[in-house]
Amino acid sequence: MSETDSGGAEVVFAIPGDLATKTGGYIYDARLMDALRAAGRTVRHLPLHDGFPQPDAAALEHARAALAAVAPRQVLLIDGLAYGALGTELLAGVAAPMVVMLHHPLALEDGLPRCLAQVLFERERANLVLAAHIVVPSPHTAQVLTERYGVDPGRVSVALPGFARPDVARTGPGTPPLILSVGILAARKGHDVLLRALSMVSDLPWQAEIVGREQDAQVAAALHAQRDALGLAERVRFAGCIDEAALAELYAHSSIFALATRYEGYGMVFSEALLHGLPIVSCRAGAVPDTVPAGAGRLVEPGDADAFAGELRTLLTDATAHRAAAAAAKRAGRALPGWDRAAQVTGAALDAAALTPIAR
Repeated sequence: MSETDSGGAEVVFAIPGDLATKTGGYIYDARLMDALRAAGRTVRHLPLHDGFPQPDAAALEHARAALAAVAPRQVLLIDGLAYGALGTELLAGVAAPMVVMLHHPLALEDGLPRCLAQVLFERERANLVLAAHIVVPSPHTAQVLTERYGVDPGRVSVALPGFARPDVARTGPGTPPLILSVGILAARKGHDVLLRALSMVSDLPWQAEIVGREQDAQVAAALHAQRDALGLAERVRFAGCIDEAALAELYAHSSIFALATRYEGYGMVFSEALLHGLPIVSCRAGAVPDTVPAGAGRLVEPGDADAFAGELRTLLTDATAHRAAAAAAKRAGRALPGWDRAAQVTGAALDAAALTPIAR
């Protein structure tokens, strides 16, 4: 396929780790790549080593060689998980124009030591200067880049995630009601807060499923121990990483979606919940208030287990409130964009980058 036929220069999409990983960032990258190809663009996937954002020497050397091999006539689209972790001098040596797909800044990951967060912030800020353009998944992340990182707003485009309508029909709340949470077992996702909140509504009938792979072994072990210590072993199941069909079934049978997250750059799981007409309980953290409409969600301050439990109790006991939130979620879900729009926004950034002189 020629550059004219493809709608622009060949795109090399550099992504660290396994593209099949079931997290929001990887799902976004995979769907975006498919949508760019469907729009007629030539996109080559360039896998980088696992281990980012704390790569070892082998991963860094592989990234250096792989990125240096991208030709100046191509456009390098690189995931922010790698981009923010690579050395500024390494990136300055890349011959191709660069567009960053930045899901959320690495320095904002919850639980980082202050000194490490500062190092990541300084490096990301320096690296972002080298990019021809930056694509982000939410207005919140765009605002963070302009206000905290000093990025020119004209260099940032918001490509909201796309969503396909569920194949599994909504079956409605079961008995007992199922509370669903989806998020990797990492400190940022706030599962510890969710467990404390669930213990405060243990007088009510419900079951809970927490879906997500183990990212931090220490966090995962602590969560299992916390669940057992709270007497919730028979009511809360850690489902691990499950396939899309099994997750769709859980969404279809759930009554409430609950995630006590401490920060989100977008939060694709919230939109998945909206597509299934689920009322949401979460936190006013990062992009969550922009992603979850007021009528569909009940948001509390991050870390406030008492308030979180109060919102769960309302949705579990007040049928009118539950129906209203479910109806609002369903309306919001119908209005969500498709991946074709994300491909249009990203494609425009790629085309602009191909025409931008490289000055680094």
